[in-house]
Amino acid sequence: MKLFLFTLIIITTISCEEPAPKKVLTSEEKTPSLTTLQLKEQLTEKGFEIFDYVDEKTGDTILMQQYFIAFLKRGKNRSQSKATADSLQKLHLSHLGKMYEKGYADISGPFGDDGEIRGITIYNVPTLKMADSLANSDPMVKAGRLEIEIHPWWAAKGFPLR
Repeated sequence: MKLFLFTLIIITTISCEEPAPKKVLTSEEKTPSLTTLQLKEQLTEKGFEIFDYVDEKTGDTILMQQYFIAFLKRGKNRSQSKATADSLQKLHLSHLGKMYEKGYADISGPFGDDGEIRGITIYNVPTLKMADSLANSDPMVKAGRLEIEIHPWWAAKGFPLR
C-alpha cells in the first residue's frame, strides 16, 4: 500500500510540472550558415553586384554587396489637408512595412530634423531599376508629398548596425 501511495504521489507530482518552454530558434539556427562561397554564388545568381576582400587584421573574407539607398525628400505637393496627409502617412508606413516583410528593404527611418531630406530606405534588391520602382510606388511619392533620390551603396554583408 505504501508503495502504491508513493508511486501515486510521484506520478501526480510529475504530471503537475510545467513542460520546459520550447526554445525559439533564431533565423541562423533554422537554416545552416552559408559559406562565403555559397553566399557569393547565391547573390550572383539573383543578380546582385558583389565583391570581396580579405581583412588584413583578421584574415576573414569580407563580402561586400551593393544596396540602394533612397533618400526621401520633401516633395513639391505638400498642400494636402491634415486628414489626407495623415491618411498618406499611414499608407506610407504600410508600404515601408511591406517592403521590409518582403525582404526588399532592410531599414527605413525618418531624419530627426525638419530638413529637405525627410528619411531614408535601404533597398536590398539587385538593380537600381527595381529599387527605383519600389521607392516610387510609395503612396507619399505618388501623391507628390515626397520625392525620391536613389544612390548605389556598398556595405559588408552580415554586419549589424551598432
